[in-house]
Amino acid sequence: MITRLMAADEAGNVSAATAEAAAHLSRGEIVGVPTETVYGLACDAMSTRAASKVFSAKERPAFDPLIVHVEDGSWVGRLSSAEDEVLVLAEKLAAAFWPGPLTMVLPSREVVPDLLRSGLPTVALRCSAHRVMASLLASFGGPVAAPSANRFGRISPVTAKDVLDELEGRIPLVLDGGRCRHGLESTIVAVKKEGLVLLRPGPVTPEELREFAPVDRPAEGEVVAAPGMLASHYAPRTPMRILPADEPSPDDSWSSGLLSFGPASSGFAQTEILPEDPLEAAPLFFSALRRLDASGVQRIYARPIAESGLGIAIMDRLGRASHG
Repeated sequence: MITRLMAADEAGNVSAATAEAAAHLSRGEIVGVPTETVYGLACDAMSTRAASKVFSAKERPAFDPLIVHVEDGSWVGRLSSAEDEVLVLAEKLAAAFWPGPLTMVLPSREVVPDLLRSGLPTVALRCSAHRVMASLLASFGGPVAAPSANRFGRISPVTAKDVLDELEGRIPLVLDGGRCRHGLESTIVAVKKEGLVLLRPGPVTPEELREFAPVDRPAEGEVVAAPGMLASHYAPRTPMRILPADEPSPDDSWSSGLLSFGPASSGFAQTEILPEDPLEAAPLFFSALRRLDASGVQRIYARPIAESGLGIAIMDRLGRASHG
């Protein structure tokens, strides 16, 4: 299969590109599409056959559910069976954060295919703020499932080139909408009567969510109810370890790479220095990790970033990338 790259970065070509992508989706095919977080691998969310192509292209295990992208908040009631306090809270969150980088896990209606939900009684819903995804949803006329456009467990793609590096020859089309603005996957919360469970930290912070309801973390050993909950994820091929701020450079620094936020230690074979501000670092994070992974170093070390605001999400990704 030849993977075609189609520009979707200016007002004049977005509608043509998304019309082409929608035609592919209507035929049960899968396409790479930008969002404000990372690039997604899109398919018709109502088609089990199309969803199976996503799982196959990504080499994704069937127990890891897909996020369903919708055009607006009206789809909450159409795809979810949420009622009473849960529905009210979901509607408040949609009004506050949609379109935007928030995914809500809610009780699902049976119309959502079992494969997309990985057999769970819940569905993960999101409304993206990226004009290309919004245009695709409008052109296609229905919900679109779109996990990150990379092979399972690997570093998430934030440019169209990243998608080609991961999936060229596996999918027919990638829409190039430029670099993703946030550079980290969406925040995922399970919406419950008693409040919110933060399943995956992201651009919408716990502080912002607490304005609407209490926020808890998942219980130990909780079932994988959303993407990004596995202990090992977002990982480079190169072995990786977090290097505490007060720990000196390791003996193998001469053959290793370093990812640092702010001032960096010398003596490493390859160094990627990102801003200390998490808001500035996040869009550059996955690209820096990809460059280190491709540099030929034998190990990657990463200095931590302050765990506040978006720093919580960055440290979550570092922890999973270095697990094991």
